[in-house]
Parts: sequence; C-alpha cells; structure tokens
Amino acid sequence: MDNGLIKTKSHKYIKIIQVYPINYNLKSDLEKSSILNSYKVFLKTCNFDIQILIQSSKEDLTNHIKKIQENVRENKYLEEISKEYISYIKHLNLTKKSSSKNFYIIISNEKKDKKEFFENEEIIQNDLKEKYFKIKDCLSRCGNSVKEISDKKEVLEILKIFFNTRKNNIMVEEEKI
Repeated sequence: MDNGLIKTKSHKYIKIIQVYPINYNLKSDLEKSSILNSYKVFLKTCNFDIQILIQSSKEDLTNHIKKIQENVRENKYLEEISKEYISYIKHLNLTKKSSSKNFYIIISNEKKDKKEFFENEEIIQNDLKEKYFKIKDCLSRCGNSVKEISDKKEVLEILKIFFNTRKNNIMVEEEKI
C-alpha cells in the first residue's frame, strides 16, 4: 500500500476517503436548497463508481464523564447537579442507543488485463488522485470536509472494523434463520 492506495490481488486499486459531514438539520431553508443543488452536481460530476461506507459505533462516554467528575472535585457546589447529569446522559445513551458515525467513500480503478495493470500503475494512481480531488471539490461545496486516508494503520483499522461488523451482522442473520 502506497499513499493510501490499496492494491488487490484481483488487479484493482482502492482508495478510501473520509467525509466529515455537516449537520443538515441545522441549516436554513436557503442553505438546504444550496446544499442539495451542490450535491446534485456532485452526483452528476462523479461519472465513476463509488461506494459509500457508514460505520456506526456505540458512543463511549467514559472521557466525558471523567471530565465532569474532575470539575466536581474542584467545585463541590456542582456535585449534586453533575451526578444527576451523569445519570441522565448514561440513561440517554442506553435508551436512545446513541452512536457515533464515520462516513467514507471508496473509489477504485480496475484493469482486466494483468499486463496492462502493471504497465499503467502510475496512470491508475493518477486517475484515483483525480477522482479524489473531484470528490473533495464537490463535497466541499456542500459544506463537508473531506480527508484522504493515506496512513496504512488507519486504512487497516477502517477495513478491520468494516469486515468485523459485516461478519457479526452475517452471524446475527444466520442465527435468525
């Protein structure tokens, strides 16, 4: 893997892009209209295959609760209020099943001919880079931030979480049958 590009045995290059979305619900009607128009441009501009990956994970409130407890030590007047607040957020987390979400776009480039694949490796890499910049430009117009995943550990972590989640979902589905 070089610069976040994954080479597969089936002669495919894959690139993972992380998207940090805006909170659409907090926008005015005019802003929402503008965002939707920009998103339409994104869909029309990206005349290549993309996959959208959304990873949900249970929200971990441990650090947040620790910070609250540290502040209480400094101010005893807040002790009762903070206990109630901690109880409230724990309850909310359990009942609403709150989670954090990570959004990714996966792009690829595939060559059927093995010889062509190795001769044009640089061309394929440039093509994926061009696709990345096209996605970044279009989604930035919608107000989203886009980041190229280029660290090997980060790519492996994303794939590990994705495949473990799919494996667990398949196991759950099999249990239902």
